[in-house]
Amino acid sequence: MIMTFKVVGDPKGVEQFASANTEKMQTVLEAAKRHGLIAHRFYGSDDGGSLMVLDEWPDRQSFESFFQEQGSEIRPMLEAAGVAGPVEPSFWRELTTRDAYGWGA
Repeated sequence: MIMTFKVVGDPKGVEQFASANTEKMQTVLEAAKRHGLIAHRFYGSDDGGSLMVLDEWPDRQSFESFFQEQGSEIRPMLEAAGVAGPVEPSFWRELTTRDAYGWGA
């Protein structure tokens, strides 16, 4: 299951927070892995005004359990990037189309 969320924010703010808080970032990552995280990336838009998180989880419940547990640790990082609104994740399932390519297809 793929989880994404996109918010208005400053990608440089996330990078600066991560650089200044490496131990905290690793602690949150370890918690995510305990909840089943398979893969994770942050992305910033070319115009510098948006952030996107792209994760792979075994199921929606695994992400929701992680986010409920770690939300108070994640919020300061988003605030450092100027994110003020709520995070609204989207969940995606892979479709069987017989044309998968890359990522270990």
